[in-house]
Amino acid sequence: MEILYKSTRGNNETVPASAAILKGLSEDGGLFVPTQIPALDTDIETLSGMSYQEVAYTVMSKFLTDFTEDELKDCIARAYDKKFDTEVIAPLAKSDGAYYLELFHGSTIAFKDMALSILPYLLTTSAKKNHAENEIVILTATSGDTGKAAMAGFADVPGTKIIVFYPKDGVSPIQEKQMVTQKGKNTYVVSIRGNFDDAQTGVKNIFNDKNMTEELDGAGFQFSSANSINIGRLVPQIVYYVYAYATLYGNGEIEKDEKINVVVPTGNFGNILAAFYAKNMGLPIDKLICASNDNKVLFDFFRTGTYDKNREFILTTSPSMDILISSNLERLIFRLTGNDAKKNQEFMDSLKTEGKYTITGEMLEELKDFYGNYASEKETAETIKRIYEDTGYVIDTHTAVAAAVYEKYKEETKDGKKTVIASTASPYKFTRSVMEAIDEKYASMGDFELVDELSKISNTPVPNAIEEIRTAPVLHNTTVEVEEMPKIVKKILGI
Repeated sequence: MEILYKSTRGNNETVPASAAILKGLSEDGGLFVPTQIPALDTDIETLSGMSYQEVAYTVMSKFLTDFTEDELKDCIARAYDKKFDTEVIAPLAKSDGAYYLELFHGSTIAFKDMALSILPYLLTTSAKKNHAENEIVILTATSGDTGKAAMAGFADVPGTKIIVFYPKDGVSPIQEKQMVTQKGKNTYVVSIRGNFDDAQTGVKNIFNDKNMTEELDGAGFQFSSANSINIGRLVPQIVYYVYAYATLYGNGEIEKDEKINVVVPTGNFGNILAAFYAKNMGLPIDKLICASNDNKVLFDFFRTGTYDKNREFILTTSPSMDILISSNLERLIFRLTGNDAKKNQEFMDSLKTEGKYTITGEMLEELKDFYGNYASEKETAETIKRIYEDTGYVIDTHTAVAAAVYEKYKEETKDGKKTVIASTASPYKFTRSVMEAIDEKYASMGDFELVDELSKISNTPVPNAIEEIRTAPVLHNTTVEVEEMPKIVKKILGI
C-alpha cells in the first residue's frame, strides 16, 4: 500500500515520502502528514524476536513506501550502529513502578539521536530520488538537544550544510558546550538573543520567505529542516514505542494485546505524537500522558480546548521543554478537524495573529486518549531525589517531569496499567540540576566535578559525549538578534 503525504494547510495535493522529507515544510507553511496511518500487521511474537534495526525496518517501511528495501535498510544500518553505547539501542529500565524507555544512548545522550541519526541518510537518499542538484541547507532551531544531535548527524555529510540557532541563555551549560565545540566543515551554530520560540519562528519565517528561497536557488542551495516539523524526524520516533512494547512482551512483563500507558515529557509535541501514531497503527496503548513543566500551555489546552501562548515564558531546569508554540500539535489539530486544511489554517492564523485558538467541543471530546498535567520546578527536583533515594536510579530533569506527572495521573485515576515513561535525556546532560536536586551540597562543585560525582553515585560510566567536551575548544561563538537571522544565514552561505 502506497502512503502519500499532504500538507496540513494545503489542498489535496499529495507527494511521496521522499519529497516530503526533502522539503521539510510545505510551501504553504503547513506540515506534511500521511494520508492514512498504516496498520502494524506483524504479530507481537515476531516483533519481540527482532533487533531494534529490524523493528525500525518493519515500522518505517510502512510509512516510507517510495524507498526501496535496500535504500531503507542501508539508512537504518548506518544510523543505528556503534554511535549507540548499547546494542539494544533503546533499553528499558524497570524502576519505581514503571518502565523507563532510555532514549539517550546515542552520540549526544538525548532522545533526539533516535531520529537524527537516521535523518541525514533519509534526506540524502530523498535528494537522489528526487534528482535534487542543489546543496541542501539544514536550518534548525533548538531548545538544546536537536541542535547537537542534528549537527552530529550531518557533520561532513556530502551535499549538506547545517545551521543551528539556539537561545543564548536558554540551554544548559553542557548542552551549550556540546554545540559550540561541534566539529565538521559544514556545521554552523549561532546563538540568538531571545527564547526558543523566537528561534523557531525565525527559522519558519526564513523557510516561508519566497525571495530568499529564490536567492538560495540561484546560488545552488535549497533549505530543508531537521526539526520535528520534518516527517523524516517523526516516523523514526514511532519505532521505539513499538520496540518498547515488543520488549515488554518478550520479557514476559505483559500478555499479548495487554494495554499499556505511555508518559512523555513534552514541549514541541513530536515525541508524544509519535506514540499517538503508534497507537493508531494498532499498538495496544491506552492513555497518552502528556507531561509539561511550568510552561504548561499543553496542560491548559487538554483541560480547556484553548491553546494560548500569551503568557510568561519561564526558564526551567528542563529547558528542552521550555516551549510555548508546540509545532507538532498542528498535525493533531488537522486530524481533529477531520483533515480539513481550511479549518486548520484558521486555527493556525489565529495562533499567529492573536496568540491563541479554541477547538470545538467535539474536537476536545476526541482528545480522550490524552491526559495532560504538569510538574513544578519543586516537584521535578523532589522526584529526582525521591527516585534516587528509593531505588538508586538517577533520572534527568525532563524524565523527572514525566515521572512526577505519572504519580499525579495514578493518584487521580487509580489506573494500575503497566506504564512506559519516555526517558528523554541522560542525567549527565543536566548534571548540575540533577545533582543539586539530590543534595544541596553539590552546589559548590564545578560542572565536570559534578559529572564525576554523578558517575560515582549512579554507578554508571561517564558517557563519551561528555568526556569529549571536557577539553574541546570552542569553534562557534556567533550571537545575533532575532531579526538578523536571515542576514547571518546568507553570510554563512556566502550569498
